[in-house]
Order: sequence, then C-alpha cells, then structure tokens
Amino acid sequence: MRALFGVIRIVAGGVIIAAIVGQLVYTLSFDDAPEDFLVNFFSYFTILSNALSAIVLLIGAWFCFRVRRDPAWYNLVLGCAVTYMATTGVVYNLLLRGIKLDQGHTLAWSNEVLHLIAPIYLVLVWIVTPGKSRLEWRQVWAIIVFPLVWTVYTMIRGPIVGWYPYPFLNPAQPGGVGAVIVYMIAIAGFIGLMGCAVIALSRTRLIRG
Repeated sequence: MRALFGVIRIVAGGVIIAAIVGQLVYTLSFDDAPEDFLVNFFSYFTILSNALSAIVLLIGAWFCFRVRRDPAWYNLVLGCAVTYMATTGVVYNLLLRGIKLDQGHTLAWSNEVLHLIAPIYLVLVWIVTPGKSRLEWRQVWAIIVFPLVWTVYTMIRGPIVGWYPYPFLNPAQPGGVGAVIVYMIAIAGFIGLMGCAVIALSRTRLIRG
C-alpha cells in the first residue's frame, strides 16, 4: 500500500510541476510579459504553495519506498503544504475565479490544476495516506509562519514596485487600506482554522494508518 501511494505522490508532484512550468512558459511566450515577470510569478501564494507541495510529494514518495512511516518532521511539512493548498483553493474559487490576474495570460488546464485539482488532491492525501504520525496542537504556529512571512514580503514589496499579486491586497481597491486589513485578518483566521483542521485530522485513527 505504501508503495502505491509513493507512485501516486510521484505522479501528483509531476503534474503540479508541469502545471507551474506550463503557465510560466505560456506567459513568457507573449511579448507583453513584464520585465519583472519572473519575480512576480514566484510571488504568488498559489505558485509558492504548489511548488512546496510538489517538492514535499516527491520527497514523500522516497519515504514511501524506503520506510514504513513518514518521519515526524516530514509529516509537519506535509501538513503545512495541505493547509496552504486548501487555503489557495478556497480563496481562489471564492474571491478570484473569473478575475483576470496580473500574470497576463492564463493557461486553462494549468489554472485548474493549481487552484482546484491539486488542492483537492492534497486534502484527500492528508485524509487517506497511511503511515502518518499525529501533529501536536502547538505546531499550528509552525504552519502559519510561512503565510505571515509571505504577507510581510508582499506588503513591503507592493508599494516599492507598484504591484500586488492579488487585488484584495492592493490598497488602491475600494475601501483602501482598511479593506486590505479586513481581508488579511479574514484570510489569516482562515489559515489558522485550516491549520487546526489539519492537526485534528492527523490525530484521528484513519489518518495515522
């Protein structure tokens, strides 16, 4: 069973990487791609969370073939990836679907993989993959570190370059800075709740396998 999940992890990680590279190459094929496109591209929370997930899945595949249970540190990193991907899926499909983002040209199949298929897959993986150890409640702080760092980076870089990855983070939106703060608090709260849900699932009998 572990070997089967290892193969599935390899396939899933490969599909996510293909989606990231596909979107990157597709946008760069157009002449109107901005000079700082690469930095902007890898400033999207979606791209970073998917890239992390792909790396974690490929590392996890190796563990599936080598050991009976995933190491505790790996379980925490996978839990982080699941939290970020669940957040990506919910935020995009509730707030951003149908809105043209500044990466320019969207590759349809890649967009669906990164914002819908991969998030659903990661959540399912967290529920059914055997060989996991339980997370401790205090580890929710480790889960939320990356989103906090990303937010600080985004809000510092935004005014400098005049670009924000998502319209709800741009103070130029209706409501200004106040609206940005409301969105940030709401999303931070949601990430915290997702992190708690991931930890709770890790403590059930099914998830430990």
